[in-house]
Amino acid sequence: MKYYYVRFLVCMAICLSFCTVLTAQNRLDSIQILDEVVVTAKSYREVIPAQRLSGKELESLNSHSIADALRYFSGVQIKDYGGVGGIKTVNIRSMGTNHIGVFYDDIQLGNAQNGQIDLGQYSLDNIEEISLFNGQKSDIFQSAKDFSSAGSIYLRTRKPEFSYGKVYNLKGNLRFGSFGVLNPSALVELKLSENMSLSLNTEWLKGNGKYKFRYRRVNPAGEIAYDTTAVRQNGDINATRLELGMNQRFNTGEWSLKAYNYNSERGVPGAIVNNVWRRGERIWDTNSFVQASGQKDFGRNIKTQLKAKYAHYRTHYVNNDDKQIKVDNLYKQKEFYSSLSAMAGILPNWDVSVAYDFQWNSLESDMWGFVWPVRYTNMVSAATAFKWKGLKMQASGVGIFVNDKVREQQAPPPKNVFVPAFFASYQPFEKHDFTLRAYVKESFRMPTFNDLYYADMGNAQLNPETAYQYNVGTAYNRKNSKGFFRNIKFQGDVYYNYVDNKIIAYPKGQQFRWTMLNLGKVDIRGIDVSAQTTMALFRELMMTVRAQYTYQRAIDITNPEDNYYRHQIPYIPWHSGSAVVNLSYRTLMLNYSFIYVGERYNQQENIRYNNTQPWYTSDVSLTYGFRINRVSSKVCLEVNNLFSQDYDVILNYPMPKRNYRATLTIEI
Repeated sequence: MKYYYVRFLVCMAICLSFCTVLTAQNRLDSIQILDEVVVTAKSYREVIPAQRLSGKELESLNSHSIADALRYFSGVQIKDYGGVGGIKTVNIRSMGTNHIGVFYDDIQLGNAQNGQIDLGQYSLDNIEEISLFNGQKSDIFQSAKDFSSAGSIYLRTRKPEFSYGKVYNLKGNLRFGSFGVLNPSALVELKLSENMSLSLNTEWLKGNGKYKFRYRRVNPAGEIAYDTTAVRQNGDINATRLELGMNQRFNTGEWSLKAYNYNSERGVPGAIVNNVWRRGERIWDTNSFVQASGQKDFGRNIKTQLKAKYAHYRTHYVNNDDKQIKVDNLYKQKEFYSSLSAMAGILPNWDVSVAYDFQWNSLESDMWGFVWPVRYTNMVSAATAFKWKGLKMQASGVGIFVNDKVREQQAPPPKNVFVPAFFASYQPFEKHDFTLRAYVKESFRMPTFNDLYYADMGNAQLNPETAYQYNVGTAYNRKNSKGFFRNIKFQGDVYYNYVDNKIIAYPKGQQFRWTMLNLGKVDIRGIDVSAQTTMALFRELMMTVRAQYTYQRAIDITNPEDNYYRHQIPYIPWHSGSAVVNLSYRTLMLNYSFIYVGERYNQQENIRYNNTQPWYTSDVSLTYGFRINRVSSKVCLEVNNLFSQDYDVILNYPMPKRNYRATLTIEI
């Protein structure tokens, strides 16, 4: 019933848009839900919740990776397995990692094998802005793939900007810290012509990953089984990143080209179980892609956009642990993606768009009996956006057609899915930036190659996992050029998500044999609240305070006969939040950040033995900038986990205690 209810609402909204637009007078312009610190891109027609970190605000956070920065967004859960090179994945509003699209310069990062993007492989050094959208990005001029995810993270890399008379920019970072971390990086930007530029960014990260942690476990009777201090082993990493970009603007459009390569060798620390500290697992990753995009305008009312990408991912996994089965497997993923989209302005306040995407994925492995799957995905979207006075609306629909081919066994039947969405916002007072907004959306995620075909676990008959999303919220933003409060921002959202056909691993027969089944149903209800203000304390002394809070009740409603029926799903806390306080005086900046994750459970049953205690961390950094002739320099000193908190984000994967980091940045 929920499925047809969503479709009914979308159809009614589209019909309403055709009636309303006939009386509209003004062209749709933007609503900035959370204003950017630095605005360099075009102004979007935003009508849905958006959170952003950019410019100095992003630089001031004690964040090494993109995953670290995302912790300061509301409604986000990060799975962090610890250490510099530990795997880090993101989950938004408890719908699961596979429902989240991660876009790098507007083209999605892919992983058809398991659907998870390891954000630890992407550095902040070349990132200009991180944006998080619940539902989808508020811009109908985009690819069909942009409309299909339940939530989206957009990573925008730095585009060269040159001051008058300059034809190059040079930037170097040298970062070192605890656990043997050495992390130099360099950026070179060249002005090839008045409208064309080239950039080269390279980085090396090395660390031994050895840090002390406390291991304390209590048995079901409440007695202490282990309580000791040990050193984390096999958490070393040696990684390089190379990124090349070209950009050109011209009178009627622009184009860009990007080549990316990431190489790493790292240990897999593994879980600390039964007083075992060492593991023999290692992973070698070589991830490369080349992507290009171009946009051209035909007059004032028609725009076209073309995107293309080719990616090759190679993963070599070895397990030499004497107490486990020896494993030595090689996986190779290939991906080709292309997208063509167009937008037309029908009336001054009404735009429509269409897009077609094609994607090809393949997975090869030297595993015995592997079926070498190949997937063909076609996507077609149509969308519309309009405004009438303070009312803004968007509606979209995406048709997704998936066909898999495999070796030596029957392939699953083709999957054809339609996912609609409708968004609206209303600004009741013209002189005050107070906004009410709401959206309803259906999304789905295809089973991954591992879900369908992995050894003896895969189930080729799996159905797509579907999510239904409902959101109502408000936002307020006020700016003052003078006075004590220079700006005040607030946003709050209440949401309900329902996930159907959730894919889970289920035991069959003997306990060591598992299969993948569509059994899960999850009911998710939550509240996201965030606020920010900047205060002028004394002349050039400014203080910025930012805080966010999330409440989530995400319960399993699959089967009333299960012991965990209506229990909170694993690793989703009821309460979480963060706060950032920043003091700046001229080129001196002091930053304090606090993260809190409340009580949660590490298994499906919410019993005492599975309870995981709350954790919190406090980080402090001091930054000083200075200039010698034409050379700008900056020194940053950081203390992370200031109070040396013992905690696990994932059970049995202990996180580092107090640690230190220093960074020297030079720009010419």
